Amino acid sequence: MAYMGLMAGQGVNLWEVVLHAGTVARVVLLILGAFSITSWVIIVQKAILLSRSKGVTDSFRAVFRKTTNWGELKGRAGEFTMSPLVGLFTAGFSEVNYQLRPAPGPAGQKPQIKSMEAVERCLQRASVVEMGRMENYLGILATIAAVSPFVGLFGTVWGIIDAFHGIGTAGNASLATVAPGISEALVATALGLVAAIPALMAYNFFQGQLKHWQTELDDFSLEFIGVSERNFT
Repeated sequence: MAYMGLMAGQGVNLWEVVLHAGTVARVVLLILGAFSITSWVIIVQKAILLSRSKGVTDSFRAVFRKTTNWGELKGRAGEFTMSPLVGLFTAGFSEVNYQLRPAPGPAGQKPQIKSMEAVERCLQRASVVEMGRMENYLGILATIAAVSPFVGLFGTVWGIIDAFHGIGTAGNASLATVAPGISEALVATALGLVAAIPALMAYNFFQGQLKHWQTELDDFSLEFIGVSERNFT
C-alpha cells in the first residue's frame, strides 16, 4: 500500500521509485541515469567546443590570408589553438622549412621546395590527427545511444518478472501486487529512451558537423599547398 501511495496524484516521483525498487532494478535505473548525465555533459562540451572553434578558425584563416610572414604567424599560433587549421599550418610550415633548398642560379633567388608530395603527405597526416581530436568522446555518445535501450529493456523484463513473482507469492493478481514490478519496468523503459534519444540525435548532428570540418581542413590544405607552390617553386 505504501508503494501504491507513490502512484497517487498526478505523476510518479522518479526518485521514490528508485528508492523502493529492487536491487537489480535500482542498478539498472542508476546506470541509465549515469548514461543520460554523461551524454548531456558530452553534448554540451562538444557543442561549445565546435562553436568556439568555428569563430577562432574564421579569425585564423583571415590572418593567414593577409600575412606574408609565415614565421611570424607561427609565433602567434598560440592565439588560435582552438582552431584545427592551426595544427595543419604548424605541420605544413615545419615540413616546408625542412624541404626548402637553395635555388640554383644567381644568389638572391628564392629557395625552392624539394618535394611538394612530402608537404602534401604531412598535411594529410595532420588532418587525420585534427579530425581524431575533434571526434573525441563521440564514440561514447554512440555507445550510449546503442546500449541504453537494451539496458532499459533488461530493466523492463526484470520488472515484469518481479511482478509475476509478486503474483505467485501473494496468490492473487491484484493491482497492489503487480504495481511495483510494472512501475519499475515502465520507468526503466522510459529512462532507456531518455538516455538513448538525445545521444543518438547529438551523435548524428556532430557527425554532420565533422563532415563540414573535414571539408574545411581539405580546403585549407589545398590553399596552403597553392601558396607554397607560388612562393617556393
